[in-house]
Amino acid sequence: MSTINDLQLDIAEIQSLLKTASRQKVKEILSIEESKLKSQLSELVKNQPQNAQSTTSSTTGATAKYYQVTLRNYAWDQTNKFVKLYVTLQNVHTLAPENIYCNFHNDRSVELHVVGLENKEYILTINKLLEPINIGESSWKVKNDMVIVSLAKKKLQNWSHITEFEKKASDAKAPKFDDMKDQDPSQALMNMMKNLYNSGDDEMKRTIEKSWLESQNKRDAIN
Repeated sequence: MSTINDLQLDIAEIQSLLKTASRQKVKEILSIEESKLKSQLSELVKNQPQNAQSTTSSTTGATAKYYQVTLRNYAWDQTNKFVKLYVTLQNVHTLAPENIYCNFHNDRSVELHVVGLENKEYILTINKLLEPINIGESSWKVKNDMVIVSLAKKKLQNWSHITEFEKKASDAKAPKFDDMKDQDPSQALMNMMKNLYNSGDDEMKRTIEKSWLESQNKRDAIN
């Protein structure tokens, strides 16, 4: 079984190889392996006795008692080559760089971890991205109160949405006029959204909840 020191050395060597690798497939393989090792390292540290953690937490950023917080809100935009996610977290720039990292389990997912902020571990998970990404060319950086995740596009085309679920929700057909003529249009739309919510999976539900929350915030701002 790998020790903490072994994992740290393996991660450091993979990071060194990533800097010299030129083949895209090799970069992707190395990046996936780096994410796996970081996850193993985090779990290993969390499962240590408390007295042993004091010697490792400074280098890994992990402790046994961080409360996990699921992040759902983020802004995004894109260029020809990248889709950028903007995650706002106050004082995130005060953390050590190793406390902030992304896992790419495949080319259609990203998982951002922010460990140790306010004694919590913040996690943003996005599965089933609208299009595949180049893992080896994707990256993240920290600004004041913000983490920016840059997802490198495999295909240089415009993304209409971040996930395929968001696109499906957006593309859902509005009720036909014959179905709406005996009811208020806004109520018909609400009924359609409720049907989507009730029949959708967890990702669809999160997408609709996010849409409702943003809509409510806009109405509150206007009022």
